Amino acid sequence: MFEEGFRRSEAVRGLDGFSHVWIVFLFDQVAAGEERLSVRPPRLGGNEKVGVFATRSPFRPNRIGLSAVKLERIGREGGEAPFLVVSGIDLIDGTPILDIKPYVPYADRIEDSEAAFAGEAPVRIEVAVDPVAAEQFADLDATLQILIRETLSLDARPAYHAESCGERVYHFRVSDVEVDWMFRDGQCRIVQVRTRRD
Repeated sequence: MFEEGFRRSEAVRGLDGFSHVWIVFLFDQVAAGEERLSVRPPRLGGNEKVGVFATRSPFRPNRIGLSAVKLERIGREGGEAPFLVVSGIDLIDGTPILDIKPYVPYADRIEDSEAAFAGEAPVRIEVAVDPVAAEQFADLDATLQILIRETLSLDARPAYHAESCGERVYHFRVSDVEVDWMFRDGQCRIVQVRTRRD
């Protein structure tokens, strides 16, 4: 939702001619003092350090993030209009948005670019829900179910656990949902789902 001073149709005039936009945002949940000059990116196994400016880590000196998302539509009705409906976003609810810019293919896509340790998209793994967690998972909003499956399909284990995780149970939180999961028989298995109200 735009702040009141920017909640005017003229601010988004012409934006619906673009399929994607850049979202410039603030990593507001990184506390002051948590900035780092070197981090351990998951794509390098979680054990090797590189400079923070060679990563997309949220623990940045300025805490500014950038994300390219698909612009599904512009909402033009209701008290909160105009508003953007996007997909493929990697932010959490309430993340402060600093700016929005159109994605321009001829300028923003560089055909011969290189990306060191992140040159290829990660291989996705199958995600299944154990019967003991099926009812709780089914009770979640469909969009949240998709987000959880998409996240886990990217193999959220630290890379140094990939060969020796055994029956280890991992945990992550998205929105108000706590998810326990494990890697078994070549797939990610959701074993427990809890909400904060449980």
